[in-house]
Amino acid sequence: MGHDDGRRRVPEMLRAPGAVRARLHDEHITMAHGAGGRSSQALIEGLLLPAIGNETLERLADAGTLELGGAELAVTTDSFVVRPLRFPGGSIGELAVNGTVNDLAVSGALPLALTLSLVLEEGLSAESLRAEAEAVGRAAARAGVEVIAGDTKVVEHGRADGMYICTTGIGAVDPRSDLSTAALTAGDRVLVSGPVGAHGMAIMLARGEFELEAPIVSDTATLWPAADALLGAAGTDLHCMRDATRGGVASALNELARASDVGVLVRETDVPVEPAVAAAAELLGIDPLYVANEGRLVAFVAPGSSRAALAALREVAGCEQACEIGEVLGEPSGMVLIDTGFGGQRVLDLLAGDPLPRIC
Repeated sequence: MGHDDGRRRVPEMLRAPGAVRARLHDEHITMAHGAGGRSSQALIEGLLLPAIGNETLERLADAGTLELGGAELAVTTDSFVVRPLRFPGGSIGELAVNGTVNDLAVSGALPLALTLSLVLEEGLSAESLRAEAEAVGRAAARAGVEVIAGDTKVVEHGRADGMYICTTGIGAVDPRSDLSTAALTAGDRVLVSGPVGAHGMAIMLARGEFELEAPIVSDTATLWPAADALLGAAGTDLHCMRDATRGGVASALNELARASDVGVLVRETDVPVEPAVAAAAELLGIDPLYVANEGRLVAFVAPGSSRAALAALREVAGCEQACEIGEVLGEPSGMVLIDTGFGGQRVLDLLAGDPLPRIC
């Protein structure tokens, strides 16, 4: 049996639910509901969307859009609850800025401004707060945005891991952009902007819970330069982008495969992973494709523009190791398959539980 025949056979045995909405069966919220896997999907699709959903929210995009005075704006919101507050390569303040502007960037919008809400725990040192405020300022300057409004609340000791940060981001939709979570088309090439898994692994090791040391630093960075380069190189042939945060690249691919009613095939040997990240992940029994990133995007580009898009991406600082890792298939609907390094093939599914500590 040839390779293509084997690829078609897997979907016949393991059919994905496609676009069927997930249901929430749990009676209580658990940590798994915030991990970006099946439990998160069930929470959003089974409880939140039925209660407050509308046409914009139903798209499950990183940012919503609205028109104001003839201008098309993108709006996103996020919360950051990382522990420890500071980690190799970044901190919660830098993470809050980058995470917010990145949701705008992968939505095809130039980030313009942020709001910042701080939830501070009683007993947090003033020096720690000053350090994070300065980190916010530096990251905002690098991203070219201004913090234009904010709020501060203080909660009792032991209720906030030191500090939580909530943000809202506003951006201007780029006229070159025609992106949609439902726009993936058979034949599209899947690009990733650099090595994956560094952010989540850096934070896990920084907690000192695994008696493991490795020279791993977070990849946290603004993604607008990468998005700008892709828009310039591919234009409307750039069908979708997604920053691979909670649940990593695997979860992002699954979400978009369901939204577009297509299949996705990933070539495991083409996925870039730094050696230290790969070694730590192997020791911990974790697949780097499920580990969170805060400075990596996944892009879906029509085949005719994929080479130009990849070349443009590699010209961006921090994206020199960008790679094409797979392609979009007409079927199986809503499923992600992976060609393994051993010549086999398996389903790269959403995680059912929460195997990773809270990292964003």
